[in-house]
Amino acid sequence: MKRLSTIALFSGLVLAASPLRAQDIPVVTARVEPDSIMIGDRFDYVIDVEKDLVQVIDFPVFEPRDGKIELVESLPVDTLERDGRKLKLRKRYRLAAFDEGKYNLGVAQVLYADKNILDTLSSRDSLYLEVATFQIDSTSQSIYDLKAQKTLPFQLREIKDYITWGILILLVLGAGIWALHRWLTKRGKGFGDLFKPAPPLPPHVAAIQALETLHNQKLWQNNRHKQYYSGLTDILRTYIAARWSIGAMEMTSDEIIEAMRGEELPDKARMDLTSILRDGDLVKFAKATPDAEQNEADYLKAYYFVEETKLVEEQTAQAVENDPMQN
Repeated sequence: MKRLSTIALFSGLVLAASPLRAQDIPVVTARVEPDSIMIGDRFDYVIDVEKDLVQVIDFPVFEPRDGKIELVESLPVDTLERDGRKLKLRKRYRLAAFDEGKYNLGVAQVLYADKNILDTLSSRDSLYLEVATFQIDSTSQSIYDLKAQKTLPFQLREIKDYITWGILILLVLGAGIWALHRWLTKRGKGFGDLFKPAPPLPPHVAAIQALETLHNQKLWQNNRHKQYYSGLTDILRTYIAARWSIGAMEMTSDEIIEAMRGEELPDKARMDLTSILRDGDLVKFAKATPDAEQNEADYLKAYYFVEETKLVEEQTAQAVENDPMQN
């Protein structure tokens, strides 16, 4: 055990020191509970101090002893008695010993301050602790070799539950596959149809969906006219390439108009296509800014161009596919 850092003396004390009587000095006593333990057990180091009310006592801080004795817990200071100006204080340290032997713990020391006096007070007797260990009598014990691993015979009941659950799972899977096979057979399909990729959308359906997506983006309403007309003309180029197998994506507007002269189109559809492509070139290359009416008009022209030029066979096939009476 060692003392704490020096306590700061009471500031402003100017009273002259007066002779102290023996009964004015605090009395320090200490003990170990218990004073004999087994290795690894805990014990308490207890310090009691009887002092005057105005006297200041500072209890020490425990310092480990080379890993042989360690502090487990430092308990708060307790006030045991109070008789007028007299106080009895108790400080308890919970320690543990990890090496056998007899230890001399020395005397207990506390720091004492009274008026302009600072001193160290000690208990009268040194404290001792005896730590014992377990005694093993090797002469009375026989030493045996390790036993060989014992192999038990296999028993079916050890895996009975696994077999039962496996059969149940196989039955459920079989019933599900059979039900799925019947459902597919009624519709003239097989298991291979489940893994076929979805057929591509007809060109006019894909074009209408793309036009609706473009309209919902509200590009020209946010002064993004170039992006709006780029999207509008790209949708028409994609539709023309899929509908008439023309390489419209690599063609200029004039080349597209010229290539479409050989196709049978309604006069209005041909005029609408030409108008949209011309307006798109003005916006993309000449930085023209169409008004709201022209933007909406070109969108409607593109929409009706697709509707007026789509294949009737595609429309009929889609109607038959969506008709529940045909399935």
